Amino acid sequence: MNADHARWISSFLDAQAAELGASDNTRMAYGRDLKAFSEFLETRAPRFETLSREDIESYLIDCDAQGLAASTRARRLSSIKQLFRFAYEEGWRDDNPALKIRGPGQAKSLPKTLTEAQVEALLGAAREVGRSDAEQLRNTCMMELLYATGMRVSELVSLPVSAARGEPQLLLIRGKGDKDRLVPLSNEARIALSDWLEHRDADEEAARLEKGAKPSLFLFPSGSSVGHLTRHRFYGIIKQIAVKAGVSPSDVTPHRLRHAFATHLLANGADLRSIQALLGHADLATTEIYTHVLEERLRELVFTHHPLAKKDPS
Repeated sequence: MNADHARWISSFLDAQAAELGASDNTRMAYGRDLKAFSEFLETRAPRFETLSREDIESYLIDCDAQGLAASTRARRLSSIKQLFRFAYEEGWRDDNPALKIRGPGQAKSLPKTLTEAQVEALLGAAREVGRSDAEQLRNTCMMELLYATGMRVSELVSLPVSAARGEPQLLLIRGKGDKDRLVPLSNEARIALSDWLEHRDADEEAARLEKGAKPSLFLFPSGSSVGHLTRHRFYGIIKQIAVKAGVSPSDVTPHRLRHAFATHLLANGADLRSIQALLGHADLATTEIYTHVLEERLRELVFTHHPLAKKDPS
């Protein structure tokens, strides 16, 4: 990557973190997309200060020729638009060459979810997955919290232990953009949290007395570089739980439990505004996708079980 491109991209990513509170994952995604764009431009030699709308469109055509999915092409264009909007606001350019470029149309896909029976099986299996009592208590707590609150997995693994003190009725969650929200806990989640916290604190106190270890700030501490259980590690754990529960591991991810949380709430009478607040969605339109999930499930139910739907039309 040439120095001009690197300077622009680095400044843009720093601003995303400082001004918008973008997560490391978001900034890494922007960085990958913009690096790919920069590499394409190396054969054409334009600088970011002087490239035109046609240069960007040529890149999108090249992405299409590579067979990249429409969603990938749309995301890359979004990253480019964000970069040049930032450059315009900073006064590095007096125009935004990406402003009027339209991205590829994308078919809306409904988020895949889990049935209530599948979730119950997963929660039960979590109590038996782990090499020790401590791991089983931790896994149970994480699964109960994930389903009870609809947290993102990044929010779950990085929960501060201070949020769990005092047998809370509500859990304070820090979400995207460092925005806080309060989510109520179910009785099952509160019990699982209390059981895990008791065991966790006892282990931590023993480590302090034996080795002089410092207490962790996190509810789910680990020896990882970030100090808490990683998303990757939890992803592996949830697959083990799926196998134990008799649910296909390919159908189970932390994000699907978040979808299940929202879909099951809606199916049982919760309103969209409440679900939006619980999920931490900035835009209600994002939450509205769950109404379509519910409609699809009801349609499938009718076609599968209604006596008239089973009649042979011939």
